Amino acid sequence: MAGAKNHDYHILPPSIWPLMGAMSALALASGGIMWMHKAPSGGLLFYLGLAGVLATMFLWWRDVISEANSGDHTPVVQLHLRYGMILFIASEVMFFVGWFWAFFDFSLFPAPVEVVGGEVTRIAETVKAIAGQWPPKGIEVISPWGFPLVNTVILLLSGTTVTWAHHALIHGDRDGLKKGLWITIILGALFSTIQGYEYSEAPFHFAGLNFGASFFMATGFHGFHVLIGTIFLIVCQIRVYRGDFTPRQHFGFEAAAWYWHFVDVVWLFLFVTVYVWGGAGAPVHGG
Repeated sequence: MAGAKNHDYHILPPSIWPLMGAMSALALASGGIMWMHKAPSGGLLFYLGLAGVLATMFLWWRDVISEANSGDHTPVVQLHLRYGMILFIASEVMFFVGWFWAFFDFSLFPAPVEVVGGEVTRIAETVKAIAGQWPPKGIEVISPWGFPLVNTVILLLSGTTVTWAHHALIHGDRDGLKKGLWITIILGALFSTIQGYEYSEAPFHFAGLNFGASFFMATGFHGFHVLIGTIFLIVCQIRVYRGDFTPRQHFGFEAAAWYWHFVDVVWLFLFVTVYVWGGAGAPVHGG
């Protein structure tokens, strides 16, 4: 029959979401730049772009879930979705490589800051005086054996519980799937809460020195990824209660589990390099 589908691939119908997502991202970036430069209506454009990006994400993924439930995600399509998720995680790995690179560059080559030209302010003099060593002179660091160690244990436990949920799904144990997901979500929220408290008690600030900037950028972006992963798992839990996912077709959950394991591994590197090695030899806050 002419026009009949005789292959395992899913041919997508025309969709407005790519165009909407691109325009929203443009508005988000442009509004953010305008806002930082105090241009009129920059904040409004930023929030309009943010709303558009969030709406695009929700509506586009809603369509993907509908395609999965209607049988369009054949084994071949699922395989290619997995390839896409692997490439996405690879891009995230390179994103964090940039922050690790910056941290190692600052810590291995802590050259004094040179103040160039014109009037030298009191802040610039202070930075120049303390920035020739790592950690910078006079900086108290966060003990790795307090909250950071607790958060390490929490993420390692969450990796086991999400694996439990995955195996329960594969073996048709819906009750085990729900319990494993709930525990993982709670552990993720606990990690974010503890890290938020740690930031509020940190003895150094983001601005002024490369130590604080590199610390908060590396650990902060990881914390942001934990929040994204937690939301990812919450959406999976909602879908579980709706009756989605089968032992043979559950890419959405599998992608969330892969992402969560990626977040776990990044934290282990952060804990060893930033907290343990990066703060060695410096006085510990509260110690």
